[in-house]
Amino acid sequence: MPPSISILGAGSWGTALAIQAARNGCATSLWGHNPQHIAALQRARENYRYLPGAQFPENLELTGDIGKAVAFSPLLLISVPSHAFRDTLATIKPLLAEKPMIAWATKGFDGRDGALLSRVVAEILGEDIETAALSGPTFAGEVAADLPTAVTVASASDAFSSRLSAILHNQRFRVYTSRDIIGVQVGGACKNVLAIAAGIADGLGFGANTRAALITRGLTEIMRLGIRLGGQADTFMGLAGLGDLILTCTDDQSRNRRFGLALGRGLGQTQALAQINQEVEGISAARETFGLSQKYGVEMPITEQVYNVLFENLPPKQAVQNLLNRDQKPEQA
Repeated sequence: MPPSISILGAGSWGTALAIQAARNGCATSLWGHNPQHIAALQRARENYRYLPGAQFPENLELTGDIGKAVAFSPLLLISVPSHAFRDTLATIKPLLAEKPMIAWATKGFDGRDGALLSRVVAEILGEDIETAALSGPTFAGEVAADLPTAVTVASASDAFSSRLSAILHNQRFRVYTSRDIIGVQVGGACKNVLAIAAGIADGLGFGANTRAALITRGLTEIMRLGIRLGGQADTFMGLAGLGDLILTCTDDQSRNRRFGLALGRGLGQTQALAQINQEVEGISAARETFGLSQKYGVEMPITEQVYNVLFENLPPKQAVQNLLNRDQKPEQA
């Protein structure tokens, strides 16, 4: 029997991962919550809204029936927005096989209490199931176009990370494994906040020097929080840390960066979101990351200023000025 996988979430990233698994010869099911959207994908055999031109392999099945998707494979890869993650788990819980394998490509924290998504999985589905987090510097369009990409799969189970890696890995899509599931999750969630900051700075007309400073000092913030939560320092210098941070802060394929650009150029949040017309995970991530920094006493000045712009109506230019006015200090402090 060929390997199988069900991917829950038919947005751009879930679709790209489904295409990748299917073209690797894996029996693949892609579920989406909107029946009309799924029917349109089935007719066109491509996600024309998010990934135009990326044709679906023949072995990629589509369904709007979540029960059918869960029954398709014991290995589920969740790729829904972070705000829908908890509800998705609650929905699939009574449908799961006896020993499910749950992975996720969702980047973010739980919107209810800022918990890591691994903690949400344990809370809802129990501690004894195999889990994995997939993250790294990826744009869905490039994966769907079969351009070279590298990601990290983190799991406490070497067997599970190897199984998921084998389904996705090929010469164009390299999968590295890690046991640091905490660090991989923190890097993937926090980088979206820094991408908004980088976009704001560029939108205000600041230069490459400013962007480089934000990325570097932003990485310091992510590492502080990640290590405090139990992550490993080396993880933040890898694909799920520095790699993802550089990508999302410097390329306009990033929705979070484009959102920041719009704010820096004077648009309001409602206008900016309408312009992008897709999920901007960095908004909720800013609230949750700032909350975690306060809870654990972690200094995260860039994150704090992004939070103030998004939730306290601080003008973007003043946020940058607040960062520039901070006291001089040693770089490693």
